[in-house]
Amino acid sequence: MKLAETERLIIRNWEDRDRDLFHEINSDDTVMAFFPMRRTRAESDALFDTIRAMIADTGYGFPAVELKDNGEVIGFTGLNKVYSADIKPDGTPEIGWRMTTAHWGKGYATEAARAMIALAFDERGHDQLVSFAVADNHRSTAVMERLGMERDLAGDFDHPSIPDSHPHLKRHVLYRLHKADWQG
Repeated sequence: MKLAETERLIIRNWEDRDRDLFHEINSDDTVMAFFPMRRTRAESDALFDTIRAMIADTGYGFPAVELKDNGEVIGFTGLNKVYSADIKPDGTPEIGWRMTTAHWGKGYATEAARAMIALAFDERGHDQLVSFAVADNHRSTAVMERLGMERDLAGDFDHPSIPDSHPHLKRHVLYRLHKADWQG
């Protein structure tokens, strides 16, 4: 199931051949520096199955990002239903991404996210999107800014899924993009 395509990328649902890569990005200390846990293979496989089923059922979730030129899967980007009551209005989807470190700094996250923004606004009829990250996650916030998202200072929040044992990861900054401001 292909959700979007760009000049260099195909954004599609996960396939069984992608399980190793999915585990790699969810257990890599550098990729997961701003997350409180690393997933074991069993945890990664369970999440993989959940996300794949959700994408197949709803079209929401974080699908695989594949390089067109060689079929290599390099990470994910997608639209997710926001699960935090702190984010208003209800029903505003989140856009997010995660790439292998070997593919950082090449514009893939921004390129894939642009395709998903177009999908959200042009095909799914959303009027705004949000994205959020730990305040010190400058790589992710830089992508948000390249996408034209603006910081919503009043929207910063303590992430409800971050345990108290990781206080340095609790506070998240919130960015928004309104359809009227999209320069796709």
